[in-house]
Amino acid sequence: MIKSNNFCIVLSSPSGAGKTTISKKLLKIDKFISLSVSCTTRPKRKGEIHKKDYLFLSDKEFSNLIKKNKFLEYAEVFGFKYGTLKKTIITFFEKNKDVLFDIDWQGFQQLKQSKMDVVGIFILPPSKKELVNRLKTRGRDTNTEMKKRMNLVQNEISHFPEYDYVVINKDINICVKQIKNIIESERLKRPRLNNLTNFVDKFRS
Repeated sequence: MIKSNNFCIVLSSPSGAGKTTISKKLLKIDKFISLSVSCTTRPKRKGEIHKKDYLFLSDKEFSNLIKKNKFLEYAEVFGFKYGTLKKTIITFFEKNKDVLFDIDWQGFQQLKQSKMDVVGIFILPPSKKELVNRLKTRGRDTNTEMKKRMNLVQNEISHFPEYDYVVINKDINICVKQIKNIIESERLKRPRLNNLTNFVDKFRS
């Protein structure tokens, strides 16, 4: 376990429910959050930048990191591996930053098992029909990939009870505001407040 007063914020959702867009908006409005950039073995998509969107690795490089126990969590999705390096989180915590994760339920479970201080937020789409429309609109997936994603939706959604919070992304701005409020509330929990004991002692002296 990495000791810190900061914590991990996990956003999970079925593909197309908006977690990546929400993550970007949160990073713009909260200077105390940094995004965990995951490693992946999947090919780079058009417009993606190494070390900004992902750390793109070969299967051999990823496997070597697993053997060296360098990952805090990792999982396989659609035949490609994704993972979070321990050193990434340590660096952000040293800068007094909370760390935002855009990962699936498998990654969330592993983070919880690692004894990290984790707040899990599951994002639901307003309906199955709307989810399909969003996936079609973004135009990133082939018909085959679309079918795979939709086949996984039910399984992904079945894990929402494992999370601390659930929000429905009907309106992106309202959803971002709700998640921002959750984060602010979590920061005010007593165990996370720095030097609270010293502050209270001043009133007793």
